[in-house]
Amino acid sequence: MSKKQAYEKKLQAQLDEWSAQIDRLKAKADGKAADEQLEYYQRIEELESMKQSANKKLNELKKASDDAWEDVKIGIDSAWDSLSAAFKSASSRFK
Repeated sequence: MSKKQAYEKKLQAQLDEWSAQIDRLKAKADGKAADEQLEYYQRIEELESMKQSANKKLNELKKASDDAWEDVKIGIDSAWDSLSAAFKSASSRFK
C-alpha cells in the first residue's frame, strides 16, 4: 500500500467515525426538549457541512496524481484539524 493509499484509508475511517458521531448526536437531540433540540440540530448542521467539505477534500486527494498528492495533503490537513476540533467541541458540549 502506498503512502497516499494509507492516508486515504485513514481519512475515510475518520469520516466514517464522524458520521457515526453525528448519528449519535441526532439520537440524543430527539430525546431532548424543543429548545435543546434546536441547539443540537444547529450544531449538527454545522458538523454535516464541515464533514461534506472534508469529504470533498478526500475526493480531491483521490483524484490527485501520485506526484501531486503531497501538495493536496497540506490543505486537507488544515481542514481535518478544524473539523476534528469542531467534533470534539460538539461531543463534549452535548454529553
